[in-house]
Amino acid sequence: MNPDPIPSDAEMAVLKAFWRLGPMSTREAQDALAEELEWAPSTMRTVLERMRAKRLLHRRAVHGVAVYSPAGDKVSVLGGLLTRMVRSVLEVRGELPVSAFAGSEILTPDELTELHKLLNAAPEDKP
Repeated sequence: MNPDPIPSDAEMAVLKAFWRLGPMSTREAQDALAEELEWAPSTMRTVLERMRAKRLLHRRAVHGVAVYSPAGDKVSVLGGLLTRMVRSVLEVRGELPVSAFAGSEILTPDELTELHKLLNAAPEDKP
């Protein structure tokens, strides 16, 4: 299995909802994303389970209900995606300016600082 799972656009929308709202059941995720994704409940269940198989989500039972939560924190997931794109695909070397992401609506200033450290860490320093 791929050590750095890459979320699809739809999976990224799901992850962003979990980062914003916290752990959710399938029904809660369905309600939170109903307008954006317009999926049937069975589709949401299938996607959440696929994301769990890809190690993007964790699942635990709470009073007999499956509750999902992100397997990775926002900065680690986004940092992995950005590192792969910029370093591997575009073959950019050297310091990466995190200021390019300062307008992000999902990253706080502290998360931008953490992202900067992650993107510009020496390869042997990365987890």
